[in-house]
Amino acid sequence: MAEEIERRFLVAGEPPEDGTLGEERIEQGYLPLDLDHGEVRVRRRGDRILMTVKKGTGLVRTECEEPIPEALFDALWPLTEAARIAKVRRTVVLDGGQHAEVDHFEGHLAELALVEVEFDSAEAARAFRAPPWFGREVTDDARYQNRSLARGAGVPEPSGP
Repeated sequence: MAEEIERRFLVAGEPPEDGTLGEERIEQGYLPLDLDHGEVRVRRRGDRILMTVKKGTGLVRTECEEPIPEALFDALWPLTEAARIAKVRRTVVLDGGQHAEVDHFEGHLAELALVEVEFDSAEAARAFRAPPWFGREVTDDARYQNRSLARGAGVPEPSGP
């Protein structure tokens, strides 16, 4: 399995339009498994269909993501009924060439927008300086993980500074 190293932030302003690389709609559902800090999800991302297993929380997590046949997605999708999200993801190029993914959620999460940036190392992640349109960091706030949002009642209430 590979490591996923990312930081997540609330969106506090408008991302630059001139840096947008593309946009796609994502639907994902979480299988009802009782895993300590782990998740199994199925995802339709544009024309790709994937299954992902993640373990851990915070900055560095273990991740395995593989394409699956549409028939398997169709068989598993009904099992995710109680834990789904839909969002539109826009990829934006930041100063310095790094990519950020801006997620605008739909449905009961329509008021929420998050931005995440992936890194090659934890050192690079810690050295990252967010641009002004990034808001409060929520990397370590489990309420903003997609699996929590999918199972929750709506947008989390702000906490702390």
